[in-house]
Amino acid sequence: MPSNNWELPPMFSIQDIPFSYRGSWLNISPVVAEKTYADDLHLVSHQTGLHPVLRFTPSHLDATVVATPALLTWQHETGRVELAYEGPDTIRVRGDGLGMRIAAAAATLTPFSGTYLYRDPVDGSHVFTSYETGRRYRLTVLHGELAGSDGVQALGAADRGVTLPAGQPWEIAIEEYEAARRPYASTALFDDLVRAAAAAFTAFVDAVAPWRGPQTPAAELAAYVLWSATVAPAGFLTRPAVLMSKHWMDKVWSWDHCFNALALAAGQPELAWDQFQLPFDHQDPTGALPDSVTHSEVLYNYVKPPIHGWALGRLRRQLSTLDRAELTRTYDRLARWTDFWLAARRAPGHDLPHYQHGNDSGWDNATTFDGDRVVETADLAAFLVLQLRCLADLAGELGMPTTSWAVTADRIQAAMLDQLWNGERFTARSAETGQPQASTSLLDLMPIILGADLPADVSAALARRIETHLTAHGLATEPVDSPHYTADGYWRGPIWAPSTVLIEDGLRRAGHTDLADEISHRFRALCEKSGFAENFDAETGTGLRDRAYTWTASSYLILAAAYELRGSST
Repeated sequence: MPSNNWELPPMFSIQDIPFSYRGSWLNISPVVAEKTYADDLHLVSHQTGLHPVLRFTPSHLDATVVATPALLTWQHETGRVELAYEGPDTIRVRGDGLGMRIAAAAATLTPFSGTYLYRDPVDGSHVFTSYETGRRYRLTVLHGELAGSDGVQALGAADRGVTLPAGQPWEIAIEEYEAARRPYASTALFDDLVRAAAAAFTAFVDAVAPWRGPQTPAAELAAYVLWSATVAPAGFLTRPAVLMSKHWMDKVWSWDHCFNALALAAGQPELAWDQFQLPFDHQDPTGALPDSVTHSEVLYNYVKPPIHGWALGRLRRQLSTLDRAELTRTYDRLARWTDFWLAARRAPGHDLPHYQHGNDSGWDNATTFDGDRVVETADLAAFLVLQLRCLADLAGELGMPTTSWAVTADRIQAAMLDQLWNGERFTARSAETGQPQASTSLLDLMPIILGADLPADVSAALARRIETHLTAHGLATEPVDSPHYTADGYWRGPIWAPSTVLIEDGLRRAGHTDLADEISHRFRALCEKSGFAENFDAETGTGLRDRAYTWTASSYLILAAAYELRGSST
């Protein structure tokens, strides 16, 4: 459906959300390292990691920055500077009245670090060569003249950059490339680039959130967070990938990706399927998925929880284009991932699999892991049960035997209830000694994900416990009255998007729809107030850590779409 007349292009805080473009490994942001904000905006590259390359300093430092999906502007009473993307690797910048200094982010050049500046005798452009990214950044003047340049061919410590003049119009192009490229040439007008970027984003948001309306006002900005964090295939990412962020969390983790896939499925099915498959492209010989994948590294030191059967079941309800060959390949990958947990993560004689560290669960420092770290937990068992049942369904669809998957699922669920349920909640158990250890983490209530497959009394008890975690803003991962609660304690208190979506879904399928509705409402209101941070203070609702996290934006879209569709069906 076309964009609604009541909508305006969303403006956003450049302090929270980087300015970028679908497919680009570049962004413009003050974020130059983990939790580190510069005074100036920087051109940041995410190839080989997060690396600030160039800094933009307007001639009047009190210029105001305004960001929309298609245009970034420095505004001042003396004039303005505007920046837009010409494509994934090229930006255009123009000024009228306001000048701009564009300089290397690092002041020192060594044989193994920093940025070197030279003037190319072929076309007269200025080229910054970055050791950290291994790429070049060519600045070509399209209109007007430079007011000056500094540090050309300088070694050691030096200020390397160019200055665009105040008081007269000018325009430049900046390109990221590898070793060489033909001199810059383009007939595209700046205003046409802005219109094209706006149209591309509008088409994307119309596809992924056609249901949006006044009751879901953050849908367009959530879509921008996803659109702008999408990068073209490069390095170890051989498919288009939605990074978790174009701040410092610029990776794909092996459970985060599932939420992005679900948010994209209805409107961008091919991109959604790529997100689901990305970690499986790096599955190791034992069937394990990597902990994370990014441009220049694949890490296997931890894994992430097997929520992929749950996610695939939901994806299949929205994707109708998967042929038998693709389903067979997916079945094989999911079977190997499941076999990893059954073979490599079950102690001899044990029915239940175990985590080796909190990081394996995705809830790194949750209080569940305050005793032994190598533990059998109910959330892991529940996820694996859903994955086994998904495999049984796929096997039946493909004409393969289903019995072993179904039998194993029943056996693990029975062991979970027999060995970890204490009548009020689930406990964890040491994989070595069998010693139980209790906590008050929301993680221990995650078996609600089994929905109607849980015994009624267990389901009711879990729902009651879940309600005690509900603050005005959503589900605290540790109750606020717990002695272990910490406002910015990562998984020891803050509200997180994935736990919200998983628990909301389980409660709804278990018949606890009023509580599911309330959790959805509070989390959506939280995002509408505080944006799409990595997590949120459970008592104040303040966004914490990385402030442009895609699985948070995706979780908002998942819950908002379901809310709008429930309303349209009544």
